[in-house]
Amino acid sequence: MTWAWEDLVTSALLGTDRRPLPARTPEGGGAVDAPAALLDAAAVETVRRRAGLVPAAAAPLPRPAPDDGRAPLPDAAARRLTQLLADRPSAGSGGRRGSAPDLTELLPQWLAAANAYGYRAPAAALPALLDAARARTDLRPQALAFGGPRALWLAAFNPEWRFALRGASGGTALPAPDDAEGVRRLWEEGLFAERVALLEAVRAHDPAAALGLLASTWASERAEDRLMFLDSLRTGLSAADEEFLERALSDRSRNVRSTAAELLSALPGSAFAARMAARAASCVGLDHTGRGATITVEAPHECDAEMQRDGVLPQPPSGRGKRSWWLGQLVEAAPLGLWRERFGGRTPEEVVALPVADDWQGELHAAWCRAAVRQRDAAWSRALLGPASAPPADGPGSSSAAALLATLPDGERAEWVAAFIAAHGLSEAFQLLGVCTVPWSGALGRAVVDALDIAREAGSYPWSFSGVMGLAERCLDPAEADRLEVLTAAYEEGEDAAPGAGGYWAEAFQRLVATLRLRAAMHAELAPPST
Repeated sequence: MTWAWEDLVTSALLGTDRRPLPARTPEGGGAVDAPAALLDAAAVETVRRRAGLVPAAAAPLPRPAPDDGRAPLPDAAARRLTQLLADRPSAGSGGRRGSAPDLTELLPQWLAAANAYGYRAPAAALPALLDAARARTDLRPQALAFGGPRALWLAAFNPEWRFALRGASGGTALPAPDDAEGVRRLWEEGLFAERVALLEAVRAHDPAAALGLLASTWASERAEDRLMFLDSLRTGLSAADEEFLERALSDRSRNVRSTAAELLSALPGSAFAARMAARAASCVGLDHTGRGATITVEAPHECDAEMQRDGVLPQPPSGRGKRSWWLGQLVEAAPLGLWRERFGGRTPEEVVALPVADDWQGELHAAWCRAAVRQRDAAWSRALLGPASAPPADGPGSSSAAALLATLPDGERAEWVAAFIAAHGLSEAFQLLGVCTVPWSGALGRAVVDALDIAREAGSYPWSFSGVMGLAERCLDPAEADRLEVLTAAYEEGEDAAPGAGGYWAEAFQRLVATLRLRAAMHAELAPPST
């Protein structure tokens, strides 16, 4: 006797008490063991179904993997890659102990170096490489660049790797930027990722052609796509983009309008910048009465329709006053050159040093910080940062300081942060270190190590510096390893030291030295043989 497969599945899910099989008299009489009968019937039905299967037609073979003409990895570097990809971050790694280097934190640096040398990924490493990129979004740009066209080809066969196709052209070769017909066809028919890559390529070759391409379909694009396309104009932004961005100020999407306003404010000669300058000038002035000049502030009393069209958001975040919110948006969007004219030719340092009436200084300086970052104005950034030796409470705060530092040349940035650490230690330096070029300069590296050594000798809680120690492992010049060897020895803890601090510090410095030596070995393995 046979039963329908669906009946067997239903009985198994609901139980034979609630959904019994049709009655069957067992051989020799007696009661039926319903669960056993269900299993017997399932076994019989399984064999019957398998025996009755009709062979499926063979599927066509997939297209071959594309060629990758880049140089293969040296053998030692390939073995190192296997080791790095096999390592997995442990749970609770924030409190990591031991002297072994953290390989997962070295993988981004290894990938960046391999890409700089122009190597291709070994075919056998592609699955592990894609798995690592799926788990860590910070790895994806470098991992996909290293994986090349074969990684994209492989990603098409596994749904878990489809992220690779969203962030690249999906393996489709982009037409040459001057191939007008090919560009037009891909722009009109391509996937979103392909169109983003195409727009970036054309923008780098011919900004005007890219702008015309974007304008040709702008009205029919989705709001989220318009925002992404508009963001691509940051590269090579110029006065030629002003007319298009002015039209985008009337876009249906608030996010698109805000981005257009931000881009226009980075063009000091634009009509938008002039409008914002007029509004900001009407709110901020100079009062010469009394002993010296004082900046006065009269924040806007309303946010009219014209202000909103220019990207000023009328509703402030929770806990923020409306007038101060409107004032900050006007000042950050106004050209910084306005204040030299407005304040009698004073330099940025002289303007920042002026007293501000009625407790508006914090709001005004914060808006100037955002303007300096947006307009990439190094002179204003220096003035707002002030001397590194000044108390942190008198400065712009860690987040704003890090953003301002990013506008300065690499060497000046490292010098300022080194002086800040020498004066104030490491407690507020983590974000500042994050914007410094890797490897750190000699002066910056010495400042960090000296501050760590001082904290160790003072008996400070060592886990408070685990973030900076992790940065040092990745950012110190590997040539510093020998000089740091003396810090790897355990020392006698003082009475005021945190319990176990001596052992922790010894392990931390041992790990630092081991990691620096490993980084040196990694770069040596990747370096092409000298001819």
